[in-house]
Amino acid sequence: MGHLSRTVIVLCLAGAAAGGWWWVSRPPLVETETVSRGPAVEAVYATGTVEPVVWARIGPVVKGRLVWLGPQEGERVERGAVLARLDDTVARAQVEEAEARAAFLREEAGRVRALASREIVARATLERAESEARAAEAIVEAARRRLDDYVLRSPIAGVVLRRDGEIGEVVDTTTTVFWIGEARPLRVTAEVDEEDIPRVAPGLKVLLKADAFPGRTLEGTVADITPKGDPRLKVYRVRIALPDDTPLMVGMTVEANIILHADPEALLVSTSAVRDGTLFVVEGAMVRRVPVELGVRGPLRTAVKSGIEEGQRVVRDPPAKLADGARIRLPSGAATR
Repeated sequence: MGHLSRTVIVLCLAGAAAGGWWWVSRPPLVETETVSRGPAVEAVYATGTVEPVVWARIGPVVKGRLVWLGPQEGERVERGAVLARLDDTVARAQVEEAEARAAFLREEAGRVRALASREIVARATLERAESEARAAEAIVEAARRRLDDYVLRSPIAGVVLRRDGEIGEVVDTTTTVFWIGEARPLRVTAEVDEEDIPRVAPGLKVLLKADAFPGRTLEGTVADITPKGDPRLKVYRVRIALPDDTPLMVGMTVEANIILHADPEALLVSTSAVRDGTLFVVEGAMVRRVPVELGVRGPLRTAVKSGIEEGQRVVRDPPAKLADGARIRLPSGAATR
């Protein structure tokens, strides 16, 4: 009886061991999807600001107090038009002082010239008096030119896009008082990372998004690229031309996607399905690991150039230990896509 009991116990243990091994080696449960076709776009991302193609910022060349402001926003001005005036009281006093000194030295030079003609004073004395008179005249001329620094003029013809400052306000040389330009055409000036700039070229299509137009995608075209980048920020300036009918306005900020390549009928799989450049293709209850050539890779979907065909099923998120030829289990009644 004891021998029989030990035999039963041994058989039970062996059965339990076999059952445990079957549980451990059970095929993994995976989700699959069908390889489909759809649009795939490779793009370079950048941010930028809308600005006129023709425009200028006008500010003072000397610090001073605004005493007069001319044209209003939206008005058209010609090149050279006076836009604003600064208080030039001190500068005009300096001109008057310089003119008075120059007049005195002219008279003095005339008196010395008369004495020199009668040989009462030396020739050197006359030359010195005439030199001082000429220097005084030069000082007057320079002081008069400095008066023009207190007048702000438009360097170009255009429309007053913006006017800042109020009469009585003190403005410095870093202040912009007027923006003058043409309302059309417009462009976007964007900053592109130096790692991406070799792939950007004039003529590429650009898709634009602005907070002012939610849910709407606008278009532009790469016009030119600044030859010299910013070594500190490691970016290059890219100009994006906008169509005349663009709803964007000067000063708006936009997100730009510069389209490098677009395929409207690319083979697409979930990005999570790709492991080290391969996909696990489902063949019945098994998988076959297939090397593929990848195209555009996005956070959710990845384009596949070759290696698979439309309609094939692949493992969406393959387990780390899934190997070529391994058996798999599918969710009961689960739909694949």
